[in-house]
Formats: sequence, C-alpha cells, structure tokens
Amino acid sequence: MAAPEPKPEFLTTREVAALLRVRERKVYDMAAAGEIPCRRVTGKLLFPSAEIEAWLAGGQSAPTARPEPHRATANVVAGSHDPLLDWAIRASGSGLATFFDGSLDGLERLGRGEAAAAGLHVYEPDRDDWNIAHVETTLTDGSAALVEWAKRSHGLIVAAGDTAIAGFSDLAGKRIVRRQPSAGAAILFLHLLARAGLKEADVRFLDDTARTETEAASAVAAGEADAAPGLEAVAHQFGLGFVPLATERFDLAVDRRAWFEPPLQTLMTFAGSDAFAAKARALGGYDISGLGTVRWNAPG
Repeated sequence: MAAPEPKPEFLTTREVAALLRVRERKVYDMAAAGEIPCRRVTGKLLFPSAEIEAWLAGGQSAPTARPEPHRATANVVAGSHDPLLDWAIRASGSGLATFFDGSLDGLERLGRGEAAAAGLHVYEPDRDDWNIAHVETTLTDGSAALVEWAKRSHGLIVAAGDTAIAGFSDLAGKRIVRRQPSAGAAILFLHLLARAGLKEADVRFLDDTARTETEAASAVAAGEADAAPGLEAVAHQFGLGFVPLATERFDLAVDRRAWFEPPLQTLMTFAGSDAFAAKARALGGYDISGLGTVRWNAPG
C-alpha cells in the first residue's frame, strides 16, 4: 500500500477557499484584514498549513504576520481602445471610467492600482500568442487574471476604393499613421513590417501620433494618411477600405478582487446579452464566441 503523500507546507488561496467553503474573494478580504494566518512571498499570498489548522481549531486567534494590505483599485478600464468595449462600458451603466492609451500603458496602470482592468492585444511572436507573457512578467503579485473579450479582424485601414495597397509589401513610401509605442497596434505593425522585409525608414510616418483606433481612422478619412494599422470594425464605421492581415485576441487583464465588484460584473453580465451580440455583429470584424474565457490566472 502506497504511503500517503505528505501535506503541503503552504496552501494556495484557492485551496483555502475550498477548505473554508467560501469564494476566493472572501479569502483575499480575510487576508487583507489580518483575520487568517498567511504570508506574502514575492507578492503572492501563501497560507501555512499548520497555522491554518491551529486557527480552525481555535488555538490561534490571529495570524503571526499580517500581510500587506491589498492595493485599492480605481474603477477605470485602461489599456487599448476597443470600440465594442468602449460602447459596452457606457451602454451597460457599469460606472466604469476609461483611460485608453495603449496596451502596455494599461498593464502598468493596472500594476500600480490605477485601474481595475486593462484591454490588451499584444502579439507575442515567440509563442505565436497574445498577451499572456506580458501579463506573466508584468503583474507578478498574484492579483491578476486574463479574460478574453473578443477576437478581432486587424489589418490596414485604407481609403475607400483604394486597390493600390493590398498588403505590407505595398506600403513602401506611403504615408502611415503612427501609433504610440505602448499600443498593441504599433507592436504588431512593426512585426508585420519586418516580416514583409521593410524597415521603418521605408514608410513615411505622420508626425502626429494617433492614440486610439478612431484617431487612426480619422487621419485616413481626412486624406492625411494612405493607411493606418487598425480594425475592420473601425474601417466600417468610417466607410473606409480594409485589408485584413491578422485575427488578434483582445483580452482584459483584471484585478482579481475588482473582478467580483459590481462595476466589472455589470459590464460582463451585459456582455452576455442579446444587445451586446447585436452590436458586435453590426460593428463587424468581431468574434465573441470566446467571451469570458480565462486565458491566464495568477497562481495562488
């Protein structure tokens, strides 16, 4: 008969939640209030098994070491601008504010506690995937998760009727909308440009930087640029042409405690409605079949 496996020295948040038959959010609240024995190791909450057993038995009334309080999070969605997300935040009555200034900027704001969620679409060529590696290396304190919002058709927004631009190989010498370095669109554009054998100097970037999808499309619509990296949905909104190049995954990196609060829960409940699905169809270029899928969850 095999010997029983030794008990782990530490329990995770999920294991403690199962032991107490409560939600993980409740365990976070108890830890933040100093009501349960725990340790914070490299930003991650761990629960000493022996102390938890003593605490449950009534032999220990308070933790031996109080963890750092969990940071407060603002009711803000930061990161990349997504037309469907922008609309849903307002239409749902969630009460969330927005600060869209690029995927990487959103990650930093989420890490500093200045946002409850950040929209991301950062291509990761080493994995041929989206967002996960950036979240793993940026949000290391065990407080985050990555949830799919939608898959989006991404490519080049061009003038209506323009057939001269059929792909990146046609961009040499063309006037291109510049996106901020923190934007997922800028990261993907430079990757696709290099894959086409072109350098940044081979195209003519506009002096002004477009900080949102709509600003990028506006420059093409005004005749200031020949092309802009952007979404099929935005090209449709402006009556412009579109050259599809990639299907990208747009995720929400969320603070795990903020996820259970009314603002984000109101947004995600609305995202499951018929009105939301109808809006996604009307915008075009969206696949919402994976909405709500957890793509990554911090261990703990």
